[in-house]
Amino acid sequence: MARQTRLHEFRLIEQLRRTFGRTGPGVVRGIGDDAAVITPARGRQLVLTTDLLAEGVHFDLRTASLEDIGYKAAVANISDIAAMGARPEYALVSIALPVSYTAQHVLRLYRGMMGACRPHGVTLIGGDTSASRRGLFLSLTVTGSIPAGTALMRTGARAGDLLYVTGTLGDALAGLALLSGSRRRRAARSLTSSERQFLIIRHHRPAAQARLGQALSAHRLASAAIDLSDGLSGDLHHLCEQSRVGAEIDAASLPLSPALRAYARSSDTDPLALALQGGEDYELLFTVPQTKQRALHRVARHQGRQLTCIGMIRPPSFGVRVRETSGRVRRLPVTSYVHFRDVASERSPW
Repeated sequence: MARQTRLHEFRLIEQLRRTFGRTGPGVVRGIGDDAAVITPARGRQLVLTTDLLAEGVHFDLRTASLEDIGYKAAVANISDIAAMGARPEYALVSIALPVSYTAQHVLRLYRGMMGACRPHGVTLIGGDTSASRRGLFLSLTVTGSIPAGTALMRTGARAGDLLYVTGTLGDALAGLALLSGSRRRRAARSLTSSERQFLIIRHHRPAAQARLGQALSAHRLASAAIDLSDGLSGDLHHLCEQSRVGAEIDAASLPLSPALRAYARSSDTDPLALALQGGEDYELLFTVPQTKQRALHRVARHQGRQLTCIGMIRPPSFGVRVRETSGRVRRLPVTSYVHFRDVASERSPW
């Protein structure tokens, strides 16, 4: 590990262990050794995901606090586990810190992360720290488990399946615009404080749909699933490509929050474009055989979750299309975030 001038590495690790390193019954050894040791439950498969976040690419400290960044980084990983229908369990965190950072900066970052992890029972079991010459870097690995053979994939959708999303779409993108765009800030003066706060919270503090993802898997309701991290238009294309199917979505059915509609009016923006483009809502997009629709809605009512049927899976020759409110059906282009393309054009998802 690289040394830092204002942080003592091993004292920092010990402080993180005492503050955040609570362990559960499956943890044989957590923070403090060369590697963590866990005991997997019999009959379950391991599910792993990881994300790397770079300052200036994935987040901007001018529009997000360290707590916000830590929270959202954890949610991004937990949401990946949720999309597989698995139970999130353990987290490993690696950070590269500017030399100006103190222990308090690090603790703020971890408080945000653990604020997202604890509601889902995720335990911090290890990681790494290093110095950075070019901003803050944050890498999280979250592991989960699932009964063997029940993981949701992107490959199971079939023609005739119904296409569902959780929650509402486009809110996080509108929240980002309120924080970063001067023209949009001026246009948003007509928003109420509650509308503005709702959109900014949806950007900074999205919720991973882990409980619902586990129910979709446990009750064998979903045939395929993906989380909405890059945006509906792009993530729907990913699912269709993996399943080798087409899809038709109904623009009039897309779930839009009242706050998003108000923002669209005030900024002269098409709310449909926001819903199709906006990423980082971390809702679930999934397909359900029509025979399981009633059972799906019973589970949703039991969990108090908002679900919306937004279309149907079609044969691959149909392509991926959207039916507009006028009735016209057109090809759906990918307008959502694409990592290397958008880095090259200096467009940040946060």
